[in-house]
Amino acid sequence: METLQEEEEYNWTDVKLPSLVPVVGEAEPPELERETTARRRGREVLIAVDHGPNSKHAFDWALIHFCRLADTLHLVHAVSSANNEVIHEQSQVLMEKLAIEAFQVAMVRTVARIVEGDPGKVICREAKRLKPAAVVMGTRGRSLIQSVLQGSVSEYCFHNCKWAPVIIVPGKEAGDESLV
Repeated sequence: METLQEEEEYNWTDVKLPSLVPVVGEAEPPELERETTARRRGREVLIAVDHGPNSKHAFDWALIHFCRLADTLHLVHAVSSANNEVIHEQSQVLMEKLAIEAFQVAMVRTVARIVEGDPGKVICREAKRLKPAAVVMGTRGRSLIQSVLQGSVSEYCFHNCKWAPVIIVPGKEAGDESLV
């Protein structure tokens, strides 16, 4: 007996981000010349984002502790409706802000996508498509019982995502502050 795969409708919008790559002269900076070719190749890193402080904390953590110069960040924001103009506009503003910050802090290239659907399933589907080095996301820091009873996107991704989910739990001292 074969398992039938249900084909869900998959709606997304790629976000056009501002070009942030400066024009550099012919000579590369000395720091780049010393890097190994494996490091220059870069990795794909998926970061699940939303408008909450825990998502921002995870984004900041990834920039400071995980990203390297040649990496490409894939920002994914799951929304209930890709056709809602207000949500789409606010998500676009968020993605642009994060892309600029990623370039200023870690000098990484950023690609952004707004995807319609259940956040856990959207993140896992995007991870399957990209095959990233890591899937970084924030969590509210609920107890195991609370996350089981109320549901948790990070818990879902931890159990269902095959590409290295990295779940960042904010410390109590962090509050709403940014790491950067």
